[in-house]
Amino acid sequence: MPDEIVHVDGDDAGPILVYALSTCVWCRRTKRLLDELGVAYDYVDMDTLDIPSLEKRNRELRRHNPRCSYPTVVFNDAEVVVGFDEEKIRKALGR
Repeated sequence: MPDEIVHVDGDDAGPILVYALSTCVWCRRTKRLLDELGVAYDYVDMDTLDIPSLEKRNRELRRHNPRCSYPTVVFNDAEVVVGFDEEKIRKALGR
């Protein structure tokens, strides 16, 4: 499967990228929270990638979260929230 980042439309709150697993309940909750907050974001389900794409995304992920745990939410390529933490996500979005 190709390296596929999925875009979800919403209000522009700056670039948001969610590194997730398609089978992870916490990843789904994180995406659902972003949906409920109405913000635009991108996500990549790491477990659906082919090996070259996975290796590329893992290198990116390690820059933000060396443990490579999920979900990892990157706001504006700077602020990072690891795991489902509604309070930290809302704070990063100023909501």
